[in-house]
Amino acid sequence: MDRIKSSFIIYNLRLVIKRLFPIIDRLNVHIPCVHSRSVYHGDYPKPEFDELRKDSTKNPCVKNSESADERKVAAYLPTFVAGVAGLYASKAIIHQHLMTMAPSRDVLAAAKTEVNIANIPENKVQIIKWQGRPVFIYHRSQELIDQERAMNIVELRDPEEDSARSKRPEWMVLIGICTHLGCVPIPNAGVVPGGFFCPCHGSHFDTAGRVRKGPAPKNLVVPPYQFTDDQNLLIG
Repeated sequence: MDRIKSSFIIYNLRLVIKRLFPIIDRLNVHIPCVHSRSVYHGDYPKPEFDELRKDSTKNPCVKNSESADERKVAAYLPTFVAGVAGLYASKAIIHQHLMTMAPSRDVLAAAKTEVNIANIPENKVQIIKWQGRPVFIYHRSQELIDQERAMNIVELRDPEEDSARSKRPEWMVLIGICTHLGCVPIPNAGVVPGGFFCPCHGSHFDTAGRVRKGPAPKNLVVPPYQFTDDQNLLIG
């Protein structure tokens, strides 16, 4: 009991000195550290938990703030790893759901159509089907090209240069649907030589698909296309 009393007195004396003379902490003056001991009566052995404690917390003379960073790393690291794993799992789930909404291979195949244009005569129109819509592939002569490029676009309802609507002057690719109410125009008909005429409501288009007369508000639409070589055209 005398040992317990002396330890208690030293511990309280240490606290009083530190409160009365706070400069002692700054000068790193050593004050004896008291190890607390649990005293009890009984035949059972005293339990020891040192194996479960971190090494940085076993010394009672060391402040918790001095080992806080080390303990935070041990606590935050599993949380960080779990968060990264959760992000990757979420990415995989979202990617899987997005892939189910993507178009199938047969739909993608139908989205592009390749056409052999080597056998289309000059001043003739070949009509093909692309995504359920008719497409006009017009092989124009130099006379028709000069005719359209001589047109003053200021006079057009939907002004657009002929050169801006074709990648090669002799080939004009147009979606064969009238921009008025969706009828299919007739090639090589109407008031414009070599142009298109819509029989439903009387709209007239030139060989570049530009509206010249009638109720159609816009020019015929040019679909996305490219020349794979001199004899083949890929639409889509």
